[in-house]
Order: sequence, then structure tokens, then C-alpha cells
Amino acid sequence: MTVPQQVLRPHAEQDYADELTALRAADDRDRPPSWLMSPWAVVTYLLGGELRDGTVISPKYIGPKRLVEVAVATLATDRALLLLGVPGTAKTWVSEHLAAAISGDSTLMVQGTAGTAEEAIRYGWNYARLIAEGPTEQAMVSSPVMRAMADGKIARLEELTRIPADVQDTLITILSEKTLPVPELNTEVQARKGFNVIATANNRDRGVNELSSALRRRFNTVVLPLPDTPEAEVEIVSRRVQQLGAALELPAKDAELAEIRRVVTVFRELRSGRTEDGRTAVKSPSGTLSTAEAISVLTGGLALCAHFGDGVLRAHDVAAGILGAVVKDPTADRVVWTEYLETVVREREGWADFYRACRELT
Repeated sequence: MTVPQQVLRPHAEQDYADELTALRAADDRDRPPSWLMSPWAVVTYLLGGELRDGTVISPKYIGPKRLVEVAVATLATDRALLLLGVPGTAKTWVSEHLAAAISGDSTLMVQGTAGTAEEAIRYGWNYARLIAEGPTEQAMVSSPVMRAMADGKIARLEELTRIPADVQDTLITILSEKTLPVPELNTEVQARKGFNVIATANNRDRGVNELSSALRRRFNTVVLPLPDTPEAEVEIVSRRVQQLGAALELPAKDAELAEIRRVVTVFRELRSGRTEDGRTAVKSPSGTLSTAEAISVLTGGLALCAHFGDGVLRAHDVAAGILGAVVKDPTADRVVWTEYLETVVREREGWADFYRACRELT
């Protein structure tokens, strides 16, 4: 697939086409029906590695290998996969790359919202043709799920728990019987081998539209955790900030590792309610302060230093972004942030520039 010029964000199968091609060429292991590569190759694509010919596969996800293996093994069975975790744990990212590696197509996606209708999962109609011709195959508008069933590919459902419960239940027949009835045409679409579903949901949405027990039984759930260590989170953030900076063509030097560590430290301490050394308890704000938000803060900082500075990322470039990420509730979160600045940041050696930048804004 050719990537059009000036595309802001290519699909995974476009962006990593060379790696996928190299993996398929080197892959001599058994492949499930309709899969473009073996489960081993899919895991290698996600976690990174080096092939026999010296080709380096970059890691797309940094986390426990066993979780990725369980997710890939699930998709090789008749069970659907539910990626669960707090916001910012790379659920959508992992979902996209799994579909790209297995099917070569990550675009068969339904974005779940409170307004998602049943037609988005099943099928709809071109009403002009429906009125003119009546219900025909030509008048029917296939959903991404229906197309994935017909082609033996992976379908993606983002934010499953934000979809209304009655619409969620549309999936039950699809996942259990592997068929989608079309009563208007007195026919059905049967899933070809290779079809499966990857859904994502975040822990904080539990109770918004809770999954029914019937639907939950049809998913194998894999919980994606936050990074265990500061080093792992710094590596994730550094890699993504570098990729985004290059994609956005920001005329700035690579983000300073020290500044990345500082942002990650602030997020981890406020998230956990305790400083890294374990000596001081701090209050946590109302927001999630996810790894994804840290990436956003640093990418914004890169844009600031590129266009309004000397191209070197400094404390005052990230201060405003951190303030916006932390203070979601203007009253309660501002108290939490001010207390953290005065009791932790102010006393920390080497953080005087960061303290001054944050106090000016606060």
C-alpha cells in the first residue's frame, strides 16, 4: 500500500511496511488460516528483535512479553480479545499493530461512543437506493465488522464500554455463531477463517456501559499495565516523542533525556501518591496522568522550543503542558499541584529551573 505524501499519521501497515515485509519473508513457522505471518512473528513485530539476515525490528510495545503472547494466542482461537487498562496504556496502539501484522489491514475499526448505533457493527443502508430498488445487496452498506468477517480479517472495536449496552449485544451472535444474519435479504454473512475481534476498554469506564456477562464470556481479557519502572516509562516516552517529532517535522533537536526523566518522574509520583524515594506522601490529582499524556506534554514542549526558542527542550517548555495535564479540576487539582511544588519540587536538587517555571504559571 502506497503512503500518500503529507499524510499526518500513516496506518501501521504503511508506516512499518518494510519491517512487515522482512518478517514475512523470514517467517518459516506455521501460520493460522488467513494470517499473513505466524504468531511468533507477530510477537516479534510488536516487541522488536533482530532477524537472521540482520534486519532490526523496532519495538512497538514495551511491556511483559507473556501478555503479548497471550493476546496473540487468543486471536488464533475462536475467542475475541479484550484489551483492558487505564487510559494511556497503549491499548489502541497495540490493537492497531496486531491487526496490521495479522491481517495487513488495521482500518476495519468501529470507534465506540455513546452515540454508536447498531448499524456501525452490523450493516446499514444507502437509503436512496433502498427507496428506489428495495433491499438489495447493492443498497446495503457493510460495516467494518461485516467486511472483516467476509475477508477473514481482524476487526477492531475501540472503547467498547462507551457503546450502549443494547448495541454491544449485537456482537453476541457474531462472536458465538461467527455469522451475521441479514433478514432483509433472507441471507447471512458467515465469517471466514482468520476473522476475529479486538476490543479495547479502559478501567475507569467500568459502570458507564458495563458489559453483559454473556458478552464478557466471549472475550479473553488481557490487562495492559502501566510501566513497572521509571526506566521502562522513560524508554517508551523517549521513543514515541522522537517518532512524533520526526513525523511532525519539528525543527528541534531530540528531546533532552533529563527533561523526559523529569516529566516522567512528576507523573509517576503524582500517580502513585508517593515520591520515588518513598519518603514523602503526596496527594494525587483527579486525572490519570498516563504515559500517553507525558508523551503529549513533551511533544508540545518540542514544538514550543522549536518555534519560540532555540530548539533545545528546557523546563519552561514543558511547564505549561504539565500544568494542563495535572490541573483538570481548577479548584481541587490546583491545591494538589501547589502542594507538590512546594513540598517536593522546591526541595529537589537540580530542579530549581523547573520550580521557577511552574510557579510563574501557577
